[in-house]
Amino acid sequence: MRNDLHPRRTGAVRTRLLSVTGGVVAVGVVGSLLLWHAQLGDMLGLAADKEPVVSSVSAPAVGAPPATKPTHTPTHSPSTPPKTTRTPKPPKKPVRTTKVSAEESIDGLSPKLKARLKRAMAAAKADGVTIRITSARRSATKQQRLLNEAIKKYGSYKLATRWVLPPKYSAHVLGKAVDVGPAAAMTWLNKNGWRYGVCRRYDNEPWHFEALTAPGTKCPPREPHAVAKSD
Repeated sequence: MRNDLHPRRTGAVRTRLLSVTGGVVAVGVVGSLLLWHAQLGDMLGLAADKEPVVSSVSAPAVGAPPATKPTHTPTHSPSTPPKTTRTPKPPKKPVRTTKVSAEESIDGLSPKLKARLKRAMAAAKADGVTIRITSARRSATKQQRLLNEAIKKYGSYKLATRWVLPPKYSAHVLGKAVDVGPAAAMTWLNKNGWRYGVCRRYDNEPWHFEALTAPGTKCPPREPHAVAKSD
């Protein structure tokens, strides 16, 4: 029996081998092309997965304030010094001095009353009380004027003389009486005046004091008011 299939099988095997060989060669060629293309891209800087390189030489640090240009400070002094303006001093206010009238001073009083009153005023000041002289020695002219005003006020000579005596009977005109103030001084002198020989004379005049007793001696009883002597 003849074998007719052998030559056919041999041809088929050859064809397959050629096909496989051709595929392998084709794959190799394609691989070589891809590898060459990648190397060429690296050389030309065309690779897609490369990040661009950014220079950081002049870039500021993150969070740092922007650089400022240094301010130029002149090292030389000006040729002429700046002018200074002087503020004018305010004018001094004139010092006002309170002029004390002769009637508000103890200088015109009799030596006895003056000496006693000075000691009493010093003692009162030590106790924190200031004795102010409101009326000491008066002129006869002023005493008469005060009497005339009192007559108009009270309506009669008799009532007026309970407060203001005629000049010839007034202890103020003789320098033997003094009126004081304020109320604290009246109270202090009424309470302590006997120690210095100074006493309140009338009930209706808490401001009127005279030298009626020796220092340290009890003051005499007060009179209700002044009474004008009959001529």
